Amino acid sequence: MRMLSLYSIKGGVGKTASAVNLACEAAACGHRVLLWDLDPQAATTFYLKIKPKIRGGVEKLVKGKAVFNKVIRSTNVDGLDVLPASLDSREMDQLLEHHGSSHLRQILGKVRDEYDLVILDCPPTLSHMSENMFTSVDALLVPVVPSTLSLRTLEQLETFLDDQDLVCPLWPFITLADRRRTMHREVMESFGKRWPLRLSSVIPAASAVERMGLERAPVRHFSPYTPACRAYASLWKEIEQRLA
Repeated sequence: MRMLSLYSIKGGVGKTASAVNLACEAAACGHRVLLWDLDPQAATTFYLKIKPKIRGGVEKLVKGKAVFNKVIRSTNVDGLDVLPASLDSREMDQLLEHHGSSHLRQILGKVRDEYDLVILDCPPTLSHMSENMFTSVDALLVPVVPSTLSLRTLEQLETFLDDQDLVCPLWPFITLADRRRTMHREVMESFGKRWPLRLSSVIPAASAVERMGLERAPVRHFSPYTPACRAYASLWKEIEQRLA
């Protein structure tokens, strides 16, 4: 079971949309995928038409006492299940403080043989939960808007991982790109030089992605022939090759 996290210190970078669409693309390629919504805002849960409720509660989940066939929910996407979030998910940070590293991976021990891939959608914070996540996943997928502030937070994340001696590969990729804007083009041209592990697929700023909140579905399900859908399919192929 491989684990990836969609994570950024900065909000508003397309993190949740990327988590949902990449999970959908992975499932479409035949992988058994679990999408774990760790953000108390529960946007991933909302996108996939799942009730924002953790059956049995967050504490039971963290202690490894959850009944997973009740906690994990199936979705309208074949091959994709969701472990939903709710407002109670905000308690997870405090609960994880009392557990060792990689505990998020350990929580899923009972279902590790049921999934090929787990994708975590994480809140944009540095916390006990994010530090536990860093030691649980195989890589961090970091969406980056081609702007100064977004690049700055990526560098801050790299510095934090180095300072804490946390070995967690960073695989940044460009999102919300508008090639009509000079700054966006300049950042995209120089991005690979500064970040050699970056993923080369670029996710455009697109109305199809914005419509996910109305359709409550991945882009593939309502706009399969759009540039945004093709971009997410290309991005997943890159990730799949690296995991192989």
